[in-house]
Amino acid sequence: MSAWNDFNDAASLPWDEAGATLNHGAMAIFLEVVFGYCDGLIPVRGFVDQGQGLDTKPHNIWIPADRHAAESLAAYATWAAREGSAVYVIPGTVAEHGQARAEHVQQMQTLVVDLDAGDIEAKLAHLVQHLGAPTLLVESGGRTAEGAAKLHVWWRLTEPAEGTELARLCALRGEIADKVGGDTHFRSAHQPIRVPGTVYRKHGVERIVSIRSHDPRRELDLAEFTEAVAGMPFLPGQERSQAAPQGDRPGLDAILTTPVREGAQDAWTRFQGASAAIGHFIRMVHEGRITGDEGWEAICQYNAACLRPTWPLERLKAEADALWALHVGRNGPALLRASDAPPAAVPAHTLGDLLDDTSPMPDDLIGPRLLTPGGMLVLGGAPKVGKSDFLISLLVHAAAGAPFLRFKAPRPLRVFYLQAEIQYHYLRERLQQLSLDPGVVARARDTLVVTPKLRMLLDDQGVSLVAAAIRAAFPDALPDIICIDPIRNLFDGGPAGEGENDNGAMMFFLQSRVEALRDLVAPEAGIILAHHTKKLSKLQVKDDPFLALSGASALRSFYTSGMILFRPDEEQTQRELHVELRNGPGLEPMLVDKRGGAWVELDRQGERLVRKDIGRKLDAERLRKHDVILGILLDEAAAGRLYALMLFAETFENKVGLGSKHTIRERLSVLATKGFVKFRRDGTEFGHEVVRSRFGYLCVEGMTFGPDVETVDPDTGEVTTRVRRVLPSHFKCPLSGTCMEVENPEVWVYPDGVLEGLTPEELGLTPHSSRKTKS
Repeated sequence: MSAWNDFNDAASLPWDEAGATLNHGAMAIFLEVVFGYCDGLIPVRGFVDQGQGLDTKPHNIWIPADRHAAESLAAYATWAAREGSAVYVIPGTVAEHGQARAEHVQQMQTLVVDLDAGDIEAKLAHLVQHLGAPTLLVESGGRTAEGAAKLHVWWRLTEPAEGTELARLCALRGEIADKVGGDTHFRSAHQPIRVPGTVYRKHGVERIVSIRSHDPRRELDLAEFTEAVAGMPFLPGQERSQAAPQGDRPGLDAILTTPVREGAQDAWTRFQGASAAIGHFIRMVHEGRITGDEGWEAICQYNAACLRPTWPLERLKAEADALWALHVGRNGPALLRASDAPPAAVPAHTLGDLLDDTSPMPDDLIGPRLLTPGGMLVLGGAPKVGKSDFLISLLVHAAAGAPFLRFKAPRPLRVFYLQAEIQYHYLRERLQQLSLDPGVVARARDTLVVTPKLRMLLDDQGVSLVAAAIRAAFPDALPDIICIDPIRNLFDGGPAGEGENDNGAMMFFLQSRVEALRDLVAPEAGIILAHHTKKLSKLQVKDDPFLALSGASALRSFYTSGMILFRPDEEQTQRELHVELRNGPGLEPMLVDKRGGAWVELDRQGERLVRKDIGRKLDAERLRKHDVILGILLDEAAAGRLYALMLFAETFENKVGLGSKHTIRERLSVLATKGFVKFRRDGTEFGHEVVRSRFGYLCVEGMTFGPDVETVDPDTGEVTTRVRRVLPSHFKCPLSGTCMEVENPEVWVYPDGVLEGLTPEELGLTPHSSRKTKS
């Protein structure tokens, strides 16, 4: 195998010729910013920079976007540096090896603009003023004619863009470049870009592509960023330079009737012709002159008649969606032409009928009133808050008819879980890691059906496919619950192509897609939708948690119950769960956490209401003193020293941060009450006197005295060693505080109920004590 086909023979040390050294740390930062939230494969490109006099072909590899990505990219970069090749990536992931065209890109989580000409710093200042500081700022290695460093400016999104949002993202990249004079090639999803930490070698100049600044906390919502880009003015002078060539373009009639071939063989390219034609029909739909269906049909007809060869429908739709989003952003909501709705029978009841109907209420699917027959539950949460994990646990218990937190299904329910986030192998890993009762698992084995990550939209075809899958999963009975996770990955806003931020598109998706799916398979089934939340402050979320739901406000007016899971303190693992019910009384907010692989509700009565930060610091200090005192007692006994309570307090006053002797004595008293410290009165075995005080020498679990003692067998001469264990003779009664004798010194016993009241840290493994377990 030639070196071009195998980069694993690269030296293990960073390449270091002619003064250039690879920066693997910069590569790792870049991968986290550009691919940290993405799934799939990263297309890596190796191109020889111009002006080196080398005639070698490009070399491409694909590396998984996982925790090993930085190591794989570093190995490739080392090899590429030795071969004189520059390293690029397509800043999005694909599904399979060999895929690298724009239509193959499935996820992107960043927006980038390449500033490679003109007044770079003025352009950067304009971007920062209107779009905010970037997440990552990279000096690409090149220099302008004035000697300024060329820059790549990156903004990271809160989550990857897919489908229609991916098209919007690419259109935004082009719009930003137009407004500040950046490289407009980044309109295309497959445009490669240099990797920081690798070598730039154009025209004999060698530099390391370096990171100028990095703010890992800087993340943006795509919808909010779209609004910011729309509101950003052109850089002074840039608008004229962009508008100048317009006069040379052919008329619309020529574009709509003239065939155009690939490879720029004609007066305009396929991309220019398609963009002009799509823009024309989008304006007609926006103005209400034709319907959305008619506009899409016209776009498809232009594609078939004029493009040689035709564009794939996926690319055509992506470009149309992106241009529609830009047009609406600039010109406001559309005046859509709607077809006449057919007459329908509207049920109506008199007041008397409603008052006289005393029939039993239908059973809740998940009580109390969380999910009712024919109802809709929306679970919202920020990325990485544990939303999908929480949802999986809820569905498993519902499928088993078992209680989960305060919620319970009346019987085992048939649940179809349509999820579009977690791939098969990671899905099964997550399910296997759940700490569930074996009886719950046994009852839910056949009643919960889960899809692996799907790459589809819930459009007309998607609804039919999912309906068929549900019928195949439950051939003998109707499903009780249909769950969709998340909305964003399956969202279809209808013919107009609007996103989830548009109220009309959201209502279309809920009525014509989600409810249509339910009507096809089980009209009385409950629906659960998982959704993301917006970036809001903790105070805003506490005031009205359900305002945090991402997208159009029509969602909140449509569902019958809602749940918001959020972390009030990012430094703590506890989450708050807020529940909003339209068909029943509201529920008090719950404090939940995942302990030992299972979700549990925590007692809010033990939650501090004021001075929480100071309280946590004091708790940590008490735990530190706990550990230090036990460690000192163990170490001192191993050195041949035992201490009574007051002698220990006086000896170690103001040492290792333990404070005064009174503070130490109080802490020892607490440890004795909790059973961590006990006492031994007779110390003669260890060369100490018999203590006649109230308690005796301090003793902790696992304590040994001095070095091991050697004994020689008189018959065989075999030398053996044994440790001299210090066992307690007395303990402090946790009820009365009196000194009482230990029944069996060999067994260290903790007072009843004490371990249940200890914190997880006190129960855990400390450097000086064995793991405590509850009996």
